[in-house]
Amino acid sequence: MVRLLVLLFVVGLVTFNSFFTIQEGELAIVTQFGEYKRSIAAPGFYFKAPFVQNVQRMERRILGSDVPPAEYLTLDKKRLLADPVTRWRIEDPLQFFKTVHDESGAKARIDDVVNSELRRELASHTFGDIIGNARDPLMQIVAKNAREKATEFGIVIVDVRIKRADLPKEVQESVFARMRAERDRVAKQYRAEGEEEAAKIRADTDRDKTILLAEAYEKAQKLRGEGDANSIKIYADAYGKDAEFYAFTRSLEAYEKALDPKSTLVLSTGSALFRYLDSPAR
Repeated sequence: MVRLLVLLFVVGLVTFNSFFTIQEGELAIVTQFGEYKRSIAAPGFYFKAPFVQNVQRMERRILGSDVPPAEYLTLDKKRLLADPVTRWRIEDPLQFFKTVHDESGAKARIDDVVNSELRRELASHTFGDIIGNARDPLMQIVAKNAREKATEFGIVIVDVRIKRADLPKEVQESVFARMRAERDRVAKQYRAEGEEEAAKIRADTDRDKTILLAEAYEKAQKLRGEGDANSIKIYADAYGKDAEFYAFTRSLEAYEKALDPKSTLVLSTGSALFRYLDSPAR
């Protein structure tokens, strides 16, 4: 009974070490005492020699490598802080295992290649081009060159991008200070031009106002003169027709303006104004 149990245990152990499965998102190579035997690219259930063969599993899906920001020098000698992101996948499991062995080794090699290519490309472009329209074509060149070099590791570079491209912190303040100074200069220029234009508009307005007032005064004086002339003519015509009636009418107008119920008027008996009060019929 004991021997049967031992035998069953041994058979189960051998069976367990003889078969393995590969998932949909995996690649694998089989080695025997460290020597390569075969590669497995399709998912499924497989057999291996128990105890003497080992299965090295690898990721089939696209992987990413995100390195910390680093400083680069542009064509116009400006320092640029950039953090590239690389997407890659394993193409040749055997070559991958022989050259970089695992993902951590692959990331280190890929980061070195990408940083080298990125440094070379950034050094051939100005800072304005890099943060402007030239970034996408530039990164395509970096990805192409890095892809060619990564084939020796059994890796395919899918894409390389820059998450952020900016000036180092110690440089940003000086740049911002220059930008503020430039904006202040432009603002002062606009204010000066605005004040000059405002002064010109005020001067034109004052001139137009003076002209309008002078023309209005001239017209008013002309109308007043014409009215006075007509008034004098009317008075002269009325006086010429009946001098006594004219004098009486003018006296009544003077009484109306000078007298009211609360007024007290003291006149000399020889006053011309008293004449019609004293004897209107005379």
